[in-house]
Amino acid sequence: MTEPEVAAILGAEGPFAREVPGFAPREAQQRMAEAVAEAIAERDILIAEAGTGTGKTFAYLVPALMSGRKVIVSTGTKALQDQLFFRDLPRVHAVLGSRARTSLLKGRANYLCLYRLDQSVREGNPDRQLASQLSAIRAWSARTRRGDRMEMVDIPEDSPVWPRVTSTPENCLGAECAFFDDCHVVKARRDAMEADIVVVNHHLLMADLALKQEGFGEILPGADAFILDEAHQIPELAGQFFSQSVSARQMTDLAHDALAEAQGVTGATSQLLEPVEVVQDLVRRLRLAMDSLPPKGPFGALDRDSTVHDLLTELRDVMAALSDLLGSLGERSRGLANAFERAQMLSLRLDRIAEEHSASDVRWYETFPRGFALHATPLDLASPLRAMRMATDAAWIHTSATLSIAGDFGHFARQLGIEDPQTLHVESPFDYKRQALAYLPKDLPDPSARDFTDKVIAAIRPVLDASDGRAFLLFTSHRALRRAAELLEGRVPWPLFVQGSAPRHRLLEEFRASGRGVLLGAASFWEGVDVAGEALSVVVIDKLPFAMPDDPVLQARLEALEEAGINPFMGWQVPTAVIALKQGAGRLIRDVNDRGVLVLCDPRLSTKGYGRLFLASLPPMPRTRELSDVTAFFAQGELAG
Repeated sequence: MTEPEVAAILGAEGPFAREVPGFAPREAQQRMAEAVAEAIAERDILIAEAGTGTGKTFAYLVPALMSGRKVIVSTGTKALQDQLFFRDLPRVHAVLGSRARTSLLKGRANYLCLYRLDQSVREGNPDRQLASQLSAIRAWSARTRRGDRMEMVDIPEDSPVWPRVTSTPENCLGAECAFFDDCHVVKARRDAMEADIVVVNHHLLMADLALKQEGFGEILPGADAFILDEAHQIPELAGQFFSQSVSARQMTDLAHDALAEAQGVTGATSQLLEPVEVVQDLVRRLRLAMDSLPPKGPFGALDRDSTVHDLLTELRDVMAALSDLLGSLGERSRGLANAFERAQMLSLRLDRIAEEHSASDVRWYETFPRGFALHATPLDLASPLRAMRMATDAAWIHTSATLSIAGDFGHFARQLGIEDPQTLHVESPFDYKRQALAYLPKDLPDPSARDFTDKVIAAIRPVLDASDGRAFLLFTSHRALRRAAELLEGRVPWPLFVQGSAPRHRLLEEFRASGRGVLLGAASFWEGVDVAGEALSVVVIDKLPFAMPDDPVLQARLEALEEAGINPFMGWQVPTAVIALKQGAGRLIRDVNDRGVLVLCDPRLSTKGYGRLFLASLPPMPRTRELSDVTAFFAQGELAG
């Protein structure tokens, strides 16, 4: 089937126009479908920026299904993955009358592990809530077909019970497991092997292609094409997956699992009990000692703190000793042999991160409320990403609403090591000149001013009066978010929804239902949030979203750019912030009938030369500095309504 024929399927005379209620043929969608079909046929690299409302999902699914090739479609999150597989893909499949086989594949931590469930049930749990959750999972295990934990909506995603009943690449026993024939991971993998279209998420794709041994290695390299939706997330994710890391959680899980495996082996528990307790104690003491340090920083800071340095040295010694002991016990059970392999891997990685000083890596640490992680991240991600693509000999299609800086794809392409790609930019079908207005309030101080957030709230209060709430207030820091919440709580007539006060999905549901709410959010609300209709008519952005300067990887990357003769601010920080701003601004207009005001409070948009680059990258909406234009915009909407 030719590219124009693929595009015609989405045209006025095609099956979608006939069979899908409310489907409107769009030239932009057809152009993108044509470009995707060509890239798949030629095994080419395509970067396609598709404005909000283009219908990019159909634009890549139609050529993927029509191609007759094996295609991996990767999305940004597990929620989007489920939406694509259970809603969008079946719809396109049905309209095309396609015979292509489809499959959903997630990382192994999403699937119930029958071996670990059996082990956890035998161990029991003194905690009443966890025991109750374990009982519910056991009942579900008898009836589930996929074993996908998303089915268990009543058990929170962050419940401590999940790591006990799911596997990791390290603790999976593989073909030697007693439950191998009924394994949900194996079944999902088998389905994917046989499918034509496999829907994955970026975490799984990166883990697999970065050789993190998720256990699905034989599937993904067999693909003829990879389609990456929300591709703007790839550079940051690549940093995580090409890193070498050791976490407190990995070490304490190993300790717990080693003792559990020892229970069926005579004499093993008495030999392991002391070293396991020492590991658990050292991990706890090391985390406490790190309390005096910033939450994230270069590895050198750990070396300079004598207490932390000594505890880390002791932990390395004990992990090496535990590895040796498990090595001597490993022949007595498959479970203990697996524990030995994990201990050996963690011990070697711990030594490598602590000792190796490579100019190509950044060594750093981060702490969490209950743990810590140590990392060695490569400075250059373009080279491993390029090697990863070349190893596949497949088409690579990258798409998102936010890939270019004022129409230029250079920054995104450089980050991914893509030279001379095919590029496509298709505009949103929305009429931004009529549907939207950008308001840049006058007289706001420099963003570094102590009272900046107070001044922002004062400036936007009349906007909220004009819109009767119905707003997202997006902040670049949690400190500003908390201050804004203090200033608004109890002083405004609209319901407030503050990030952190409830899970994200519940805040969004309650915000939509309220009809006139004001939601205060930080990073996680800047993208992947879709509120179409009148419930959202204002998006406020407090500051330009530059990355935090305390990130040790960013610091090292900027220094490397400077040494290479590239201005790190204009060469990295500005382009990255432009992409983030485009994501935040994209929350406003989600439908052809939406109307709204984008309030940009950072005065640098007007006072700095680089401000023009940010403004030129936003959708083509009118701009004003006058509050009266904002009130007139909403009054006009009321008259039209």
